[in-house]
Amino acid sequence: MALRQLSIVTIRRGIKPIVFVICLIPLSIAIARIFGLFESYIGGLGANPVESLMDYLGQWGLRFILIALLVSPLQKLMRIAWLGQFRRMLGLFAFTYVLSHFLVYLLLDQGLALQYIIEDVLERPFITLGMISLTLLTAMAVTSTNGMRRRLKANWQRIHYGTYVVAILGVWHYWWQVKSDIAEPAIYALITFLLLGSRVVFKILQKRKRQASAKDQNG
Repeated sequence: MALRQLSIVTIRRGIKPIVFVICLIPLSIAIARIFGLFESYIGGLGANPVESLMDYLGQWGLRFILIALLVSPLQKLMRIAWLGQFRRMLGLFAFTYVLSHFLVYLLLDQGLALQYIIEDVLERPFITLGMISLTLLTAMAVTSTNGMRRRLKANWQRIHYGTYVVAILGVWHYWWQVKSDIAEPAIYALITFLLLGSRVVFKILQKRKRQASAKDQNG
């Protein structure tokens, strides 16, 4: 009961900063690996550092997308309303990691060679999916403020339903990228299926509850 009734001050000044710092840990590890720090503890980037860094950031981007999607089911199952206050932070971290993944590709892998980047986007389907995902995440990040939510009204929710599409495309992008060793993307695909499926189940249960309530009122 006490967990469900935490004050807004406790959440904003106590829990949110802790969650923020935890979300920065993967990025901090990436930076440490770039500079060769603490290799005996966190490992290095290996023989192909650019590819390793790009994969690492992309995987964490996908993980944060799924963690953000986990908030709503947890809210309903645990009946803790304040968990929703972390959704925007987690979504913005997802955008940060996916954008970092893209910037490594853009700057280090392709060296800003726009001709080759355009060819990649047009000729390699998994990169096409990645670009679509980044575009949707950018739209959601730009419109994530309370001010934009007020201005966009109903359109805000339509834009942010894109989270579901991003999750599917992110898994698909990863699956096509690895080609043969699909064990890890298969796990992400299962998690995505469960997270999206839970929303369908909750919608059905909510509809049945409303119907039962209306039936009781009508006698």
